[in-house]
Amino acid sequence: MKTIYLDNNATTMVAAEVLDAMLPYFHDYYGNPSSMHSFGGQVAKELAQARQKVAALLGADPEEIIFTSCGTESDNTAILSALAVNPGKNHIITTRVEHPAIKVLCEHLAAKGYRVTELPVDSEGRLDIDEYEKSLTTDTAIVSIMWANNETGVIFPVEYAASLARERGILFHTDAVQAAGKIPVNTKESRIDMLSISGHKLHAPKGIGVLYVRKGTRFAPFLIGGHQEKGRRGGTENVPSIIGFGKACEIAWQNIETENTHVRSLRDRLESALLKAIPQSRINGHRQDRLPNTTNMSYEFVEGESILLLMDQYGICASSGSACTSGSLQPSHVLRAMGVPYTMAHGSVRFSLSVYNTAEEIDFVIDTLPPIIERLRHMSPYWSTGQDVCINSTGELNEKSQ
Repeated sequence: MKTIYLDNNATTMVAAEVLDAMLPYFHDYYGNPSSMHSFGGQVAKELAQARQKVAALLGADPEEIIFTSCGTESDNTAILSALAVNPGKNHIITTRVEHPAIKVLCEHLAAKGYRVTELPVDSEGRLDIDEYEKSLTTDTAIVSIMWANNETGVIFPVEYAASLARERGILFHTDAVQAAGKIPVNTKESRIDMLSISGHKLHAPKGIGVLYVRKGTRFAPFLIGGHQEKGRRGGTENVPSIIGFGKACEIAWQNIETENTHVRSLRDRLESALLKAIPQSRINGHRQDRLPNTTNMSYEFVEGESILLLMDQYGICASSGSACTSGSLQPSHVLRAMGVPYTMAHGSVRFSLSVYNTAEEIDFVIDTLPPIIERLRHMSPYWSTGQDVCINSTGELNEKSQ
């Protein structure tokens, strides 16, 4: 059975060109790039080239690129660094729909006494800029707002938000893990101070990330112990993965137009066909201000996990939300923040495409999913009886009292 992979916001296939670029650095060129001898020196030159390729995707200078282990490390480093260089400030601004790498860290910091403002979003997942501007204070150490939401694909106006923070001398960080490689990202044309990306969202391997730090930004390292990354991140470099990340960024830049034409058209085709074929379904998130590869759809009175299990029997891979929170039985915190009705939020499925998906794959999903939803609804007592429902204090689905 062929696998139809539509879960690229969770992770991506390592591109063949990326794997080919990496392989020699596992065996043939295994020198430490910090070594004085030429065997290690040739590896250092390749690392420098990979850094240039990553910088090019972000519109940055190579010296502004710090290699990390993942997006989560990059996010944590940015926020903890801002607090370290601003010891007199204890206010953090973020949103209610951030990835757990930001959200859980901010909850942890709040428990330690920091004041955290979580900005709300509207029913389409968009940020209220006026509310954001009111939240900026002289006590704010850092603002961290994602560039694009991992569950809905909704794009936030981070460049404008960064300019408002800069006017007040406040550091601005964005988690651009989902945005980079799908829409243009140019740090030179923005006031963003720090930005995180992750290799495994860009057809590079897992276990490699980047933190962009604008030149001149005060910075405190998270990992201490060596001179690597100009003393900004200790630890011997993950050479094969860095080489692969550089290649992946090069390919991503070449594919930006394809993402925004071919991939977008496949996404739109999937959405329109499923909305037409499946009654009481909806798209979660603004219809225009979204990543070109992402759609989050809800189907009333069915469980997202049940949909995924039945699709899996046909080889279709999707998600009910973020891979980092999919173990929870509660509806997505993103959809809850948007006010999506409970009976819809529980039946959400995120499809996230890549340049490797085909029209034939999309057509297969269009033919396969409607009968799955119909089957599950026939098993639902609420669907079959037409009873009204309400939510009790524990978040469980109950029949309405007569």
